[in-house]
Amino acid sequence: MYMETILNKTTKHDQKIAKANRAQVTKASAEIAKTDSDTVALHLEGFKSTLKIPKSAMLLLFDMLDKMADGSSISLLFSDDKSEISTQQAAELLGTSRPYIVSLLEKGEIPFTKIGTHRRIQMKDLIAYNQKIKKNRAHKLDFLTEQAQDLKMGY
Repeated sequence: MYMETILNKTTKHDQKIAKANRAQVTKASAEIAKTDSDTVALHLEGFKSTLKIPKSAMLLLFDMLDKMADGSSISLLFSDDKSEISTQQAAELLGTSRPYIVSLLEKGEIPFTKIGTHRRIQMKDLIAYNQKIKKNRAHKLDFLTEQAQDLKMGY
């Protein structure tokens, strides 16, 4: 099992740079998100070759720059497919309480294993659950927006 966390506090200087580029980053992010390609060509000043990087990595970079412009610190969690975390760590990653995570586990919403009395969740399962709830949330918000437009509520 391999899991590494990198935490960087955004400095005022970094925030200033990110803010200065926010409009361009937002525009580029929207354009890249619309493309069907799963890679992005990146040309760096002073570097002769063009790099092909995953579209998802570029969108993550743009999201980090947007958060830095707000002054937020950045925390990245790298893990392999077999990394397991505790219910407390899962709660912190999802921004919820540990008892709520335990209730999700007991209902079968997220797979887990038990080592003695301790529950362990594989990162891939937590990520899959998080993606599922985000997709469900987006679907419901789209539905509510459509209803509000149909009822001419000004949205």
